[in-house]
Amino acid sequence: MAAQAAAVAAGDLDPAEAYAAELWPADFTAAVDAALDAYEQDVAGLDPAADEALWAAVERVVLGLNAADERHGAIETGEREELAEYVDAVLTAAGVDVAALAARRGLDRAELTDSWRAW
Repeated sequence: MAAQAAAVAAGDLDPAEAYAAELWPADFTAAVDAALDAYEQDVAGLDPAADEALWAAVERVVLGLNAADERHGAIETGEREELAEYVDAVLTAAGVDVAALAARRGLDRAELTDSWRAW
């Protein structure tokens, strides 16, 4: 969004072609950023073997993303896939064996967010 706003301000982009602010309004991106930041902090403070706490962190971030999407309807297929991959990546970076975590619930790692996701 910032790049498009700068391009419009510089006269390099026609305002009619600047779509980012319409697709992802500032309050939507702020809500998504807040949910993801809180999730990163939650996971960073957890033991990689603490399944219930890890699942609770996943649930919280998904519910936060649901709330942002409910207000704006801005999470489409591409964003959904990126967000699900991000949820997985944060766990992986914290040393969690995501495939094993999911398997202990009878899930594939690709289903990590499915129990709560409305987007």
